[in-house]
Amino acid sequence: MLDVEDPIADEYTLEVSSPGIDRPLTRLKDFDDWSGAEARVETVELIDGRRRFKGTLMGTEGTEVLIEIEEHGEPVTIGLQFDWLSDAKLILTDELIRDVLRNRKDGGQIDESQFDEVESFMGSGDDNDAAPQGSGKGEIH
Repeated sequence: MLDVEDPIADEYTLEVSSPGIDRPLTRLKDFDDWSGAEARVETVELIDGRRRFKGTLMGTEGTEVLIEIEEHGEPVTIGLQFDWLSDAKLILTDELIRDVLRNRKDGGQIDESQFDEVESFMGSGDDNDAAPQGSGKGEIH
């Protein structure tokens, strides 16, 4: 579509990425995949006087999403029918970030060669310290 319509006159680079770590959980399978992670789950209807549940995902059982919540200071695992859910998201935690990085195909290593080099020039005001032609403060390559 972009090539046909050509809405951008200048040259550009199109980047496509996946949803973030705290992506919504939209399929029953997602709750199994993220078992052990913290999540916030909301239901369409009130269940025992509440719609919002925050806790640790414990997978699924049939068409129920299992989540361990705190009830009166004690952990309790409850089952919520998948069809009852209106929203469910992972909670971004340090542990979640570590797990995602650990499970990446590259082993969580950052390849600095994929990033552009940033050169910064800080002049003292002397003509001898002039920055290269451009903004006068630095250029990004």
